[in-house]
Formats: sequence, C-alpha cells, structure tokens
Amino acid sequence: MSLLVCVLVACSSGESSAPVTTCEPAERADLEGCNFTNADLRGANLRGANLAGANLYNANLAGADLAGADLRQAFLYSANLTDANLTDANLTDAGIDVADLTDADLTGADLTGARLPSANLPSTNLRGADLTGAYLAYAYLAYANLRGADLTGADLTGADLTGADLTGADLTDADLTDADICAVDFTDATLAEANFNGATNCDGVGYNP
Repeated sequence: MSLLVCVLVACSSGESSAPVTTCEPAERADLEGCNFTNADLRGANLRGANLAGANLYNANLAGADLAGADLRQAFLYSANLTDANLTDANLTDAGIDVADLTDADLTGADLTGARLPSANLPSTNLRGADLTGAYLAYAYLAYANLRGADLTGADLTGADLTGADLTGADLTDADLTDADICAVDFTDATLAEANFNGATNCDGVGYNP
C-alpha cells in the first residue's frame, strides 16, 4: 500500500488506530481543528458538535443549529451567523471579529474571553450569557437582549448599545468608554467600578451612573 493511501486510511502495524476526523458537518460530529473557510453551512445541523479550534473564516452559518456546540478558540472572523442557534454553546476565547450575529440566539452561551470587535449583534439574544473579559470594542449591540448577562471586565469601548436590555446584568469593571448607551435599560444591573468615561445617552450628554 502506498504511503499516500496509508495516510488517508490511517494504517497501522497491526494495531487499531484512533478514528480519523472527516470534517463532515453533522450533529455531534468531531470537527476539532477542521477548516471551513468560506464554507456554505447555511441551516446546517451542528448541535453538540466539537468545533474547537476550527477555522470558520467567512463561513456562511446563517440559520445553522449550533446549540451546545464546542467552539472554544474557533476562528469565526467575518462569519455569517444571522439567525443561528448558539444556545449554551461554548465560545470561550473564540475569535468572532466583524462577524454578523444579527438575531442570533446565544442564550446561556459561554463567551468568556471571546473577541467580538466590530461584530454585528443587533437584536441578538445574549440572555444569561457569560461575557466575562470579552472584547466587544465598537460592536453593534443595538436592542440586544443582555438580561442577566455577565459582562465582568468586558471591553465595550465605543460599542453601540442603543436600546439594549441590560436588566440584572453584571458590568463590574466593564469598560464602556465612548459607548452609545441611548435608551439602555440598566435596571438592577451591577455597575461597580464600570468605566463610563465619554459614554453618551440619547441627547449626547455624558452618563453618570
């Protein structure tokens, strides 16, 4: 058997070998480290899939079901995640720069340390999500649902939070420098040590919690 064929079928010297990752998108599939650059995954069923460290650069995941998926350290730069279901997904340390998450559902998702600079998140559901230490500079979060979300130490510099619901959210040590907080609902939110320097409300006046 040739070396090439042997590599493709994971030959061994009489011993069983570990299963080969096929990178075929499917529910609960092991897709760790797979390359889906520019892939068309619209409406794909990826519930509970292992996509840790996967490259999803510019992938189209509109309407995809990623509930409970493992996306730790996944690269989602410029990905289309509109209307995607990311409920309870693990996006710890994921790179989601300039991605489009319009109307996506991230209820209970873990976004600890995730990067979302200039990401598009209007009307996105982030209820109960963990955004501890997340980088959301200049993200568009107009009318997003952030009720009960944990934004401890999150960087929201220059973010647009117009009309966002932050009821009961924890913004301890969060940085909202120059953020647009017009009509934001901060009812019962924890704002201890949060930085609102340069943040403005609807009439352009600085915010003083």
